[in-house]
Amino acid sequence: MKRKSDKAWYALFVLPLVFVFTTVVIIPFLIGIGYSFISWDGMPLNEKTFVGFENFMNLFSDKRFMESARHTLTFSLISVLLINVIGLAFALSVTGKLRVKNAARSMLFTPYLIGGLILGYIWKFIFTDVFQSIGNLTGLNHFFFSWLLHPKYALAAMIVVATWQMAGYIMIIYINGIQSLPEDVIEAAKVDGAGYWQALFHIKFPLLMPSFTICLFMTLSNCFKIFDINFSLTGGGPNNATEMMAMNIYNEIFSLNHFGYGQAKAIVFFISVAIITLMQVSFTKKREVEM
Repeated sequence: MKRKSDKAWYALFVLPLVFVFTTVVIIPFLIGIGYSFISWDGMPLNEKTFVGFENFMNLFSDKRFMESARHTLTFSLISVLLINVIGLAFALSVTGKLRVKNAARSMLFTPYLIGGLILGYIWKFIFTDVFQSIGNLTGLNHFFFSWLLHPKYALAAMIVVATWQMAGYIMIIYINGIQSLPEDVIEAAKVDGAGYWQALFHIKFPLLMPSFTICLFMTLSNCFKIFDINFSLTGGGPNNATEMMAMNIYNEIFSLNHFGYGQAKAIVFFISVAIITLMQVSFTKKREVEM
């Protein structure tokens, strides 16, 4: 009787989630796969023409799409590295002997609470008006100028904003990992003469591999899918120099009204992100240490 009662409770909580996930994610995704094989401008009364794999063949000769893939890869590699290094440094700092550790945690986590669109518009003001004002006042015009007007600096600006937003969130995951480390193992290493850096690299980091797996997965997937900061901070400019894959797909569908072609891009984008993140999880999972 108890087992039947438990199953009923499980079903009560799980079935609504399964229903929502199916209607919001699975069914639209399957419909999207169907759209990727047609040519259509999105107008309900206009004809949908079946073109087979033509949309998929065309996107590999689409220079703008391939450029957006290169921008996304560059942005993701640098951002993932910076976010995790800075997030881990934050976590090590606020789990040490810092007196204001609780206030520091709150302040470092705050940027994540600000929505990506709002964050982008705030930093857009900083990178244009504030930077130009500082440059005019100090004479340091070679650094303090409108970053968003220069292709390389605009991409760097996106990396700065994404790192500033996510490092505090990743810090929380690393804090949980650090606080769950077995104290006796670390104390034993200290008794055996291990210094701070030896204990950090040879004891703490191997034991933190589960945290690395989660943080790398989250930062990789978020950086590849980034849209809100791209939209509000640079709009893909200047001259499409910061257009990421998600924004390229958005423009293809909603600006150019190429619904079928845009869906083909979205399917390829989904498969690419899935393969990369699964490879990362598999790689880091094998290096996790069991206690």
